[in-house]
Formats: sequence, structure tokens, C-alpha cells
Amino acid sequence: MTTHREPLDSVLDTIGETPLVRVTASVDAVPVYAKLESFNPGASVKDRIGLYMLEQMLDRGELSPGGTVVEPTAGNTGIGLAIAAGQLDLNAIFVVPERFSVEKQQLMAALGAEIINTPTEDGMGGAIDRAHQLAAELDNAVVPQQFANPLNAEAHYELTAPEIFDALDGNVGAIVAGCGTAGTLMGIARYALEQDEDIHICAVEPEGSLYSTTKGKSAAEAEYKIEGIGTHDVATNELFDPDLVDSVAQVSDEAAHTELKRLAREEGHLVASSSGAASVAAQRLAAKIESGVVSAPHDSVVTIFPDSSERYLSKGIYRSFDEWEN
Repeated sequence: MTTHREPLDSVLDTIGETPLVRVTASVDAVPVYAKLESFNPGASVKDRIGLYMLEQMLDRGELSPGGTVVEPTAGNTGIGLAIAAGQLDLNAIFVVPERFSVEKQQLMAALGAEIINTPTEDGMGGAIDRAHQLAAELDNAVVPQQFANPLNAEAHYELTAPEIFDALDGNVGAIVAGCGTAGTLMGIARYALEQDEDIHICAVEPEGSLYSTTKGKSAAEAEYKIEGIGTHDVATNELFDPDLVDSVAQVSDEAAHTELKRLAREEGHLVASSSGAASVAAQRLAAKIESGVVSAPHDSVVTIFPDSSERYLSKGIYRSFDEWEN
């Protein structure tokens, strides 16, 4: 739970120690708990890696004060990096595909970052190429590259995972998390499996994503509306280790959208589509543990709600499914 009860010196000191809250719709015998990452100052789980990666790169001498961080990002990582950069005497440039949330881009700019858009059709691959090109043109500049940087997963191994286990006194039966870069799930999974190798690890992706293929499943590639998780090319998500994953759950856009609206209406959670998908997958897994279809060392499931729905209001996230999808 959040433990900040004394005055703090910096906004950076408010990152982490987010609440772990029961998803009340989950089965009583196997409760689902969600880590509410919107309680971070930049309102997402990416605040954790923004601070952790920059502090580590400064400590290692890979970056010096006054230098520039150049990152390809859909938005939340940019916000997290921008918050940290502003307090650590660093400049920030973010390369963002055009289709991503306008709200996120406005917030990055408000935090002092420069935003460069790349064509939607070039995807994150195009943004990555442009970021490396820009960094090569600048002195004292680095591309943290959340998709490939082990510090991404390390942040969750060192910080997020221990918070989860402390809150539940170690009684964790399964971990369920959406996979975009896969850093969140990989870091938590490594820590969890060190505590108990029988903990079930479940990756969540949208229908149309291809993580399932790493577990021997056939998956039809298609476009999806859920933001922040999924991949069309597993090779670009270098942090993902299928050996740490027991199952990959695919969730449809419609199921995620229905759940995010239910979470707001019935439980007071203002979360986005990736959280909706995580909640659906976590509740499905909890039901399987209850019925004995899936074994777990404890009767509990933990998932991550990565950010807030407020970042997506301009995209009609609370409208009808047809309006949101189109």
C-alpha cells in the first residue's frame, strides 16, 4: 500500500509504493488483486522505469548531467522519463508514432520534452530507427530503448515485485500482466519464481498480437485497439523470455472495453484498455485455479493496472464499443 506519510523532498520520491486492491468481481475462493499504477506521479507504471533507467545510466557513466535522453515511446514511458529527466538535469526528446494518445504527447511536452512524430504506418520500428538517428547527431545523448534495455525489467524485479510480495506476505499464486515491452512481467516473473517456482506466470496480449506463438499456439495477426500491450513482431520485444511464462492469454478488444467500463461503473477504477484486458485475463485464470484446471501454490492472482483512462478520453474510451473501435 502507499506509505508516503511524511513530507518528501522531490516528486521522484513519490514513485512506487502503489496500492494493491482487490478486484471485487473476482471469485471469492481465488481473489484477484490489482496494482494501481496510476497512483504514480505521472499516472502510470512507466514512472518506475523512467526513474530507474536514468539513475542507473547516470551512475554507470553512460549519460552525464546536461545530456539528452532520446526515446521511442507510445507516451507513458515518455512521461515517466520526462519527470525523471527534469529532476536529474537531463533533456528529453521523444519519438512517437502519430496514432498514439494526444493527451500523452501534451503531457510530455508540458514536462519540458520535445516531441517528434513519425508516420503511423511505420509503427514502433520507425520510431526506434528515428530515435537512434537523432541520438547519433547529438553529444552526450542516449536511447534507453525500453524494448531492449534490461534495466526495464530490472526496475520491476527490484521495486514492483517486492512491493507485491510484501503486501500479500508472500502468498502469491499467480502473476498476470500485459506484455508490450514485456519489462513489467519479466521483472516481476523473475522475482516471483525465485520465491516459488510453482507460481503461475501469465502474459496478456490482445487478439491479433503474436506473443502466443512463443508458446506453440497459432495466432492470427490482426490490428487491435487495445493500447500499450501486444506485438506484431516478437523479435522486436527483446526482453520477453517465453521460458518464464506458463501461459499467454489473448483478450479481445470488446472484452477489454466491456471490462474497463465495468471497472469504472462498479468498482471505481478509472483505467484504460490494457487494464481491462489484464482484469479479464486475471479473472479467467482465477476461475481456472478455483476449478483445479490450473495449479498454483496459493489461492490468489495479482495483476497490474498500468495507467488511467484519462489519457484516452479523446479516443472515446467510455463510448460504445463501435464508437471506440472506430
